Amino acid sequence: MPNVDSVTVADLATNVRLTVLQGEEYLNRKITTSDICRPSLEFAGYFKHYPAMRIQLLGITETSFAKEVPAKKRREYVERMCTPQTPCFVVSTDLPVMVELTEAAAKAHIPILGTPLTSSRILGNMTSYLVGRLAPRESLHGVLVDISGVGVLITGDSGVGKSETALELVRRGHRLVADDRVEVYARDEQTLVGAAPAILQHLMEIRGIGIIDVMTLYGSGAVLPQDTIDFIVHLETWTPDTQFDRLGDQGDTQVIQDVTIPKVSVPVKTGRNLAIIIEAAAMNFRAQTMGYDATKTFDENLNRLIKQNSKRDREEENND
Repeated sequence: MPNVDSVTVADLATNVRLTVLQGEEYLNRKITTSDICRPSLEFAGYFKHYPAMRIQLLGITETSFAKEVPAKKRREYVERMCTPQTPCFVVSTDLPVMVELTEAAAKAHIPILGTPLTSSRILGNMTSYLVGRLAPRESLHGVLVDISGVGVLITGDSGVGKSETALELVRRGHRLVADDRVEVYARDEQTLVGAAPAILQHLMEIRGIGIIDVMTLYGSGAVLPQDTIDFIVHLETWTPDTQFDRLGDQGDTQVIQDVTIPKVSVPVKTGRNLAIIIEAAAMNFRAQTMGYDATKTFDENLNRLIKQNSKRDREEENND
């Protein structure tokens, strides 16, 4: 997953399955933002806040409104929309391209792309692709593993056993996403995505052995190209004076790319099976997201026991 600040129109057409209707020789134009414009006010002559650097998406609403505009004005407005910053025009729903747009785009060297999908569908597809390519990246030290559908980022000091633990998780049927370095980006305000740098895909470093290829050793089902980061497990060397959460009710979190991720700290001590512990932590997190909280159940059981003992004590006092 390269860290890029622009993609080309050719990249967009290939990955979102758009048909090039015109301007195939200009597909190297750059797209620098994931925001997409559906021009409507522009066909009324309002250009004060025209976002020229965005992809211009024309659907049924836009083209129908444009047809109501006199031909002379329509030509003027379309020519003003074709700026040097405009990457391309996309026409949805297999609509015919306006003659004025065809001529103005050809003159400005701007490609026109088409799709049979509706405006809403192609808007979602293009936004999803562009956000994934253009979002700012951050490189984190850690290991990302998918544990039964939960993306777990394992962090900790160098040498604490992150890679060895991840290898055991892979052996137990879970999937490796990235080892040592994890490239992350925020897909939206609540979703963080991580992947391995291209040079490290499928690879792990195990001290004493060296570099191993997880896909070669364990098959294609043992790896994922990317995954959401749902949960963080921080491995911390155990010391007698360090306090760790014993009930799981402290609700620790970590903020990455402005996204808040739940986090737990697990003490590392000789004899502990970290793979099983992290697997249990991931399953417990999944249960909590589905509405079950073991800590709450424990509290309810404890309160029930206290009430029962109090009632018994009062009955014994009354009998005396």
